[in-house]
Amino acid sequence: MSAVAIPGDPPGGRRALAVWGTGVSVYFVAVIFRTSLGVAGLDAADRFHVNASALSTFSILQLLVYAGMQIPVGLLVDRLGTKKVLALGAVLFTAGQLGFAFSPSYGTALASRALLGCGDALTFISVLRLGSRWFPARRGPMVAQFAGLVGMAGNLVSTLVLARLLHGIGWTAAFAGSAAAGAVVLVLVLLFLKDHPEGHEPEPLPHQGAAYVRRQIAASWREPGTRLGLWVHFTTQFPAMVFLLLWGLPFLVEAQGLSRAAAGELLTLVVLSNMVVGLVYGQIVARHHGARLPLALGTVGTTAALWAATLAYPGPHAPMWLLIVLCTVLGACGPASMIGFDFARPANPPERQGTASGITNMGGFVASMTTLFAIGVLLDATGDDYSLAFSVVFVLQAAGVSQILRLRRQAARRERERLVASRVETVHVPA
Repeated sequence: MSAVAIPGDPPGGRRALAVWGTGVSVYFVAVIFRTSLGVAGLDAADRFHVNASALSTFSILQLLVYAGMQIPVGLLVDRLGTKKVLALGAVLFTAGQLGFAFSPSYGTALASRALLGCGDALTFISVLRLGSRWFPARRGPMVAQFAGLVGMAGNLVSTLVLARLLHGIGWTAAFAGSAAAGAVVLVLVLLFLKDHPEGHEPEPLPHQGAAYVRRQIAASWREPGTRLGLWVHFTTQFPAMVFLLLWGLPFLVEAQGLSRAAAGELLTLVVLSNMVVGLVYGQIVARHHGARLPLALGTVGTTAALWAATLAYPGPHAPMWLLIVLCTVLGACGPASMIGFDFARPANPPERQGTASGITNMGGFVASMTTLFAIGVLLDATGDDYSLAFSVVFVLQAAGVSQILRLRRQAARRERERLVASRVETVHVPA
């Protein structure tokens, strides 16, 4: 009898959980700050005297910065390590949240959200890299889903706690007070976070300037798994992101006639559903690798069907049961988007995983940014016709699905080739 030993595979354990927990706490706070505008959208419109298009610019700019930084962040993580990048992220998103609290004008508020997006962009790829350094490869899908779950917990805090603070103590006190969480996680990172366990140091990467960077990006992009991961992330994530980040509350209040309290409960349902589905998807993918694509495409199809039923409902408002089902299904979008990383991660060697994850992570945020902008423009152009404005969701889903179907066979073929090669190189150690 023999056991399979994978050289360099980290051991996991309590120490890994403690270090990873420190890193993921930074992502938790970043998501609170990122989604804070979702519960403050109507207040921001009143505070800065802006219309729907200008309001959507807050989130669009934030996501533009976030998406545009994903490849540079992946390269930074590969080069500098997790601790330095997470510390810088905490500094930037805390400064952005403080700036947003005290912004006297629309312009300064925009600059603050851009700074926040810059710091936020440094967190998630770093957390994924941290997990791959501290946990065995077979735990990758579960670790990634748990990271997403913690992010949704941050969204839940934003939906429940920050919303109440906003209407209880006011704009400045609520946003400035929440910024203290950023200072706390910065201290935790500086004191407790380590890039990798003892004895599992990565090979030093030679610094070869711009040519080396171009080769890293090109090599990652050539892998069909990286491109498939990007399109899975693109197609699955954005419906829930757009709903939670900005347009869900206005849609439920202005188009569906709900009170702010009832709309807040439905936003909370999206987050809770996300957390439950994330655990389920993580277990399924870890045990049944072939379930990745059916889960992703099934989520896209179900989401499209529920949006179509809601937007095309013949009455003045969709019934509450339909809105509940819609929000429950939207909760599956985040966990489905994490499947994209399960295509990109095994397609690339350790020294390129930050870069590949950055490319993948761009997908959903580019889709979200595009949808946020299109909805804002269509609302202004159609006199707040939410049914027409939200129909842009179907256009992006169709584009993403077409790319997934185009790439799936290429990615599967390359994965089989890597599996055969790894079996040849596997070391068998007598029990």
